[in-house]
Amino acid sequence: MIASVAGRVASVGAEIAVVEVGGVGLALRCTANTLATLRVGQPASLATSLIVREDALTLYGFADADERELFELLQTVGGVGPRVAQAVLSVHTPHTVQVAIAHGEVAVLTRVPGIGKKGAERIILELRDKVGPVETTAKVNGVPRQMPWQEQVRQGLVGLGWTASQADQAIGSVASTLAEGPTPPVPVLLRQAIKLLGKAR
Repeated sequence: MIASVAGRVASVGAEIAVVEVGGVGLALRCTANTLATLRVGQPASLATSLIVREDALTLYGFADADERELFELLQTVGGVGPRVAQAVLSVHTPHTVQVAIAHGEVAVLTRVPGIGKKGAERIILELRDKVGPVETTAKVNGVPRQMPWQEQVRQGLVGLGWTASQADQAIGSVASTLAEGPTPPVPVLLRQAIKLLGKAR
């Protein structure tokens, strides 16, 4: 199994990046979030998963090992193939998916194209024990990210065209400015994040 690839980025397309390793160009199918972190001519290191079919060998690339592990875990569920598993990672971070599975949040999983209510329920049923208990808080740039406003703002930013990493950076910055007391409404927080991202451009 090819567990990782490290080399120079030769090209970046809508779904595929080519990384040159030892004079050989390897085509990796990646999410838009991962592709957005790659720059042609620059070095890159990606965790990978090789899917073997009778008529094809497809190499999937991921920003880190957590994404790859979740990608492979999702495919243990009946009816979930590589395309759907990758779609999950295009919409949500691994932590968000783990929380959704652990807490039975069907609505979170059905936001992914190709996953209906029954499919989401099947994923939760089959993977809940494998995922185990998951904290509903995570850290972004060292700042606690708590449910649910951070995830709502993140989804809004990604929907507006920013990458997941850019969204997480903005969320961390907004969270660090919040004082004790009631949290402002999500639209207010979203506008703050957009303002920060606009300055970064």
